[in-house]
Amino acid sequence: MPVSRRAVVAAAALAPLAARFAAAAEPLIRRPIPSSGEMLPAIGIGTSRRYEVEPTADKIAPLKEAVQTFVSQGGSVIDTAPSYGTAEDVLGVILSETGLRQKVFLASKVDTTGRDQTRAEFERSLKRMKVDSLDLVAVHNLIDVAENLAVLRDLKAAKRIRYVGVTVWRDNQLDALEAVMKRETLDFIQVNYAIDNRAAAERVIPLAADRGVAVMTNVPFGRDRLFKAVQGKELPAVAKDFGCTSWPQFFLKYVLGNPAVTCPIPGMAKSAYVEDNLAAARGTLPDAAQRKQMETFIDAV
Repeated sequence: MPVSRRAVVAAAALAPLAARFAAAAEPLIRRPIPSSGEMLPAIGIGTSRRYEVEPTADKIAPLKEAVQTFVSQGGSVIDTAPSYGTAEDVLGVILSETGLRQKVFLASKVDTTGRDQTRAEFERSLKRMKVDSLDLVAVHNLIDVAENLAVLRDLKAAKRIRYVGVTVWRDNQLDALEAVMKRETLDFIQVNYAIDNRAAAERVIPLAADRGVAVMTNVPFGRDRLFKAVQGKELPAVAKDFGCTSWPQFFLKYVLGNPAVTCPIPGMAKSAYVEDNLAAARGTLPDAAQRKQMETFIDAV
């Protein structure tokens, strides 16, 4: 994690406890899943990279603490995938040891080909996470998308999953994603979107709003690209207008300022990161004019 993020967390730890507890007591912004009306807290945990650790007690301990903090402060969405190394196994340990499954909106993916192989992968995910159903399963990176969506719809009909979707994480996948969204009925998409990577906001995210599809966004920090860009810099003055006190909040509040975004999923491997990131989903969000100021600032760094 870049120095700037560590510095942010260290500064937050020195903030008056009363102020921090007051902020945590403010409810998280919640947004609807259009296909059902179910409301989700507007920040989730992404497990790519951060949760790909050896599933031993010492390695899992800080992640377990982070998940407990996340749920205790109102979070629920946790996103993972079979391709994220040991992340599903790690989540299985955390959820079984904490008893938090019923408080978590648990999302995973399928990324194989062929109906039998996809069903087998789904069953492995359940076994690894020690659960008997999932809230959302998406076709990862549009792999064998028509066949895999058919499998997922069968699982949804059998009430083994509640929602189906598709994911991408690169701009060169957006045209293909748009085509899938136009021909398929989906509950969710997951797409890459950040203040310095706004291509998805041009067509895909507006299309999701038009078609009643929830939008989960990945890499909101640009794989730490944004932290490196602002290292050593102070927040711009506009940040004060919507109660933003750190760079992670700045980046996340920008994404959430788009009303068609349901839930960004930054990686959160420490409780301090959870507290900082969740603050982005509390209080005021930037309006269109403020978001334009934020873009101008970041484009110039």
